[in-house]
Amino acid sequence: MLAIEISKALILGFTVGLTGALVPGPMLFATIETSLKKGWLAGPEVVIGHMLIELVLCVLILFGAASLVGSGTISAVSLLGGLALVVFGLLTVKGAKAASSSGMSSNKGGMNLTSSPAAAGLITSVSNPYFWIWWLTAGSALVLREYELGIIVAVSYVIGHWLADLSWFTAVSGSFSRGKSLLSQKAHEIIMYACGIFLVFFGVWFAINYNNPVLFS
Repeated sequence: MLAIEISKALILGFTVGLTGALVPGPMLFATIETSLKKGWLAGPEVVIGHMLIELVLCVLILFGAASLVGSGTISAVSLLGGLALVVFGLLTVKGAKAASSSGMSSNKGGMNLTSSPAAAGLITSVSNPYFWIWWLTAGSALVLREYELGIIVAVSYVIGHWLADLSWFTAVSGSFSRGKSLLSQKAHEIIMYACGIFLVFFGVWFAINYNNPVLFS
């Protein structure tokens, strides 16, 4: 039973993490810029910096989880998190076409991030408002929900989330280090639409399932 829950948490973490990784942002541009000079290893190094700040956030979330489990707080957080997932999904669908046409181009604005890819990953994460909004709403709700099934399940979810980041940004850096784009504009657009729709449906399921578990028992 525990093995099944761990597997489900890994898959969920990977799927939800991938929907966030695919959305163009400062971290993607940092990965492209650094990979052009440092090769495919720039992607994993950028993710390491990103993971460091997420590790701190996850520890803080789990550190306070023991006092929240069993109270009405997690229920409220889960509802808020589900609604946040729906909003993120709708925004992803809305911006899919624009993101696909601009998300895979290099950052010509000229941020000098090539000296330390790990530092670039950390800085671009901390400076991204989307990152904080995600972790203060949907991210924390998902981690707390998995924590109710056990600390190992919660950790598995986070690992799945990190594997999604590592897979995507390694693929991006590997592609751009060879001087070519990973996905066509149309393919990227289709994937963005699919991810957005997934987030909307999963957000609704998440909110209803937690607050009315009998509906999905």
